[in-house]
Amino acid sequence: MKKSLLLVLIMSLVTSVPAQVKIIGHRGASFLAPENTVSSARLAWENNADAVEVDIYLSKDNKIICSHDANTKRTSGKDLKIPETDSKILRKLDVGSFKDLKYKGERIPFLKDIIRTVPSGKELVIELKCKSEVLPYLKKIIKKNKNFVFICFDFQTIVETKKVFQENSCYWLCSNLELLEKYFDKVAESKLDGISLGYAIINEKVMEKAKSLDIEVYSWTVDDPAEAKRLIALGVKGITTNRPGWLNEQIGLH
Repeated sequence: MKKSLLLVLIMSLVTSVPAQVKIIGHRGASFLAPENTVSSARLAWENNADAVEVDIYLSKDNKIICSHDANTKRTSGKDLKIPETDSKILRKLDVGSFKDLKYKGERIPFLKDIIRTVPSGKELVIELKCKSEVLPYLKKIIKKNKNFVFICFDFQTIVETKKVFQENSCYWLCSNLELLEKYFDKVAESKLDGISLGYAIINEKVMEKAKSLDIEVYSWTVDDPAEAKRLIALGVKGITTNRPGWLNEQIGLH
């Protein structure tokens, strides 16, 4: 075989393989299991997720609780405000039945409960739903370990998080293109590792700007294989999805 033809064949094989991208379970495997629970995290790991994302709040007694909402109404039926409620009361709630009766009795986990599920070599992505008041308590739980990633919509909070956890990756969350353009340079200046964007605002221009600033781009929340492939082709480094196992299969990563 001629050398030039061999080179063409090798290049076609390389380009046919999907770029390296992390598949992140959104609140665990939340399409199938109750979000932000130990069961959801474990199912995501079983489905070969590279990482799991969870949301955190600080309870009244300063315990780090995993919940997307500031109150418990949607997932438990009981309307309690997490920042105004002690963890002992929050932990009595059933946050599994709303998803499926087979998860009846599932409890709101402490962050440390989710941490215990993380297999070696995998990552836990922690979204701060509260602000910097949680950082001293996070520092007590998370020692020097690079397998934790922090994300937050509040720009000042994620900047402060990076100062506390200098060895960990920190990403600013954004879904507004105008706001992104306003803050792009500030992300780089603040020494954040990247941005995690609503997938709809990710395009070639955004990726080119991020590359010029040496900023990594992650995306959320993607349950469409065609959209995932588009993002991979653009160079997105991580895709957050409610269906990590299924999406992995659909795009041929695992």
